[in-house]
Amino acid sequence: MTSREALATTAHLERSGDVPIAGASVEAPAALREQQPSAPPAFVPRSPLLTAGYIIAATIVALTQGLGLSFISTNLQQIAGPMHLTQGEAAWLMAAYLFPNVSLSLLLFKLRTQYGIRNFCEVAIVAYVLVCIAHLWVEGYESALVLRFFAGIAAAPMSSMAFLYMLESVPPHRKLNIGLCLALTALALPTPVAGLISPALLDIGGYHALYVVELGMAMISLGLIYLLPLTSPPREKVISLLDVITYCFLAMAMGLFAIALVVGRFYWWTEADWLGWLIVGSIISAMVVAVIELNRKDHLLDIRWLTSREIIHITGALLVFRIILSEQSSGAIYFLRTMGLQNEQLAGLYWVILGASVLSGLVCAAVMKPGREAAIHAVSLLLLAIGSYLDSHSTALTRPEQMYLSQMLIGFAAGLFLPPAVAIGLTSALKRGPKYVLSFIIVFLTTQKVGGFIGSALFGTFVQWREQFHSFRLVSDLQSTDPLVVQRLRQLGAAYGKVMSDPAQQNIQGAQLLARQTTQQAYVLAYNDAFLMTALLALFALFSLLIHVAWRNRERWLQRQPSAQPAIA
Repeated sequence: MTSREALATTAHLERSGDVPIAGASVEAPAALREQQPSAPPAFVPRSPLLTAGYIIAATIVALTQGLGLSFISTNLQQIAGPMHLTQGEAAWLMAAYLFPNVSLSLLLFKLRTQYGIRNFCEVAIVAYVLVCIAHLWVEGYESALVLRFFAGIAAAPMSSMAFLYMLESVPPHRKLNIGLCLALTALALPTPVAGLISPALLDIGGYHALYVVELGMAMISLGLIYLLPLTSPPREKVISLLDVITYCFLAMAMGLFAIALVVGRFYWWTEADWLGWLIVGSIISAMVVAVIELNRKDHLLDIRWLTSREIIHITGALLVFRIILSEQSSGAIYFLRTMGLQNEQLAGLYWVILGASVLSGLVCAAVMKPGREAAIHAVSLLLLAIGSYLDSHSTALTRPEQMYLSQMLIGFAAGLFLPPAVAIGLTSALKRGPKYVLSFIIVFLTTQKVGGFIGSALFGTFVQWREQFHSFRLVSDLQSTDPLVVQRLRQLGAAYGKVMSDPAQQNIQGAQLLARQTTQQAYVLAYNDAFLMTALLALFALFSLLIHVAWRNRERWLQRQPSAQPAIA
């Protein structure tokens, strides 16, 4: 993006009173108007104290909207135990939350324009508070699923509110760097914060304490929203019946696909036929959306633009980034839990991830300028490759302290990559007009929300596949006639000598302990393979980026060369 393009984009945002959208591991806020109002509100600078108030409000709202899902994903085992659920059944709590949440921001984009920001914020936060209150009386699994579904609906607008509050006091010419980076940083906080506070909350009141904190954060957000109003652009009627029909099929497509990704590896992809039907239903719904939108004049989504070369390139970059970033959320954390560590022992690692996320947001805000996007992305991918490669040397004795450096690099890289990518996408959309911003939201949601679960599903499936491979190889090498194996079995069985006098029982317990140790070693090797594969994917993305930049610079150099003049006879 050139300086002239950046100035044009900034001027457009200033005229329309719009702000860019984004979301960190979550969703894209519906923060941009589809149509330019005739009399946009002018930017009014605020006092430093009031500016700090809006930044604090944005951070608290961002934490509130993200803790609902992060509490479940971080404490899936601790929630499944008291509710007498299997891991697969507990995963449906996340699936029920995501089914409406993953796509609802698309409709909220227009709801905000038609009914106003104030009403938009008040209704959303009141609905979220009511759902949080209802959780305090939930005991049954079926009731929890229903409430998680409505929690996903109620939480969908809150990332939009967090983004709007963060940008409320930012001057228009700073929205695409400082405002964008700070908003994305705030939206990246819920996962490490959930990991830090969950152990103490579970000790105090079990999983119900998680709901109490969620309710308390929602009440604080409610007060801040009433105390600190947002500047509201003029209302316009922008919702049509066909928009609602299109959204219903789009929500079905994204929701069914998200459910399949969340629960697929728990039931295994080829073992449960209904997983295939979920994906088939998602594909059919997406095809209906494409048929409707390709035959509309005033379309909700521009399918032709979404399939253009430029947008496919942006989509691929964002999707690959989310898959690589699963090394942290679904890799390192789950590896340490597989080694027997609990959330209390992971507190230091969560602090490292939290600090790296905040620092990267501040650094990105300082260095992000038009023309630097490729360099920032290259540094980010290099850090991701280094961090993943360091993790690929883990052993059964690896503890969080040995992963501080690698996870700090990955957390820092995550905060660097996303703001420039969002700025590029927004600039591309705004060049064609504000109505194309909604189409960019589709790209962003698919790559960040759904793409995050694609990465998690791929990473978890790859680990399980490699674990089976390594288990077979290790077990095949353990021969009962091998003197080393016999000696090891005796050593392990002797550990039970003080509680068992029967030598046969000691041998049985020793064999079971050796089998558990073999499985643990197989998982270590499987995770190392996954970490190495992630590092190679990051290097491949970096190599592709360098080739793309070199080719683009070559084309620009050729365009600057004077054309050859025909010789005069």
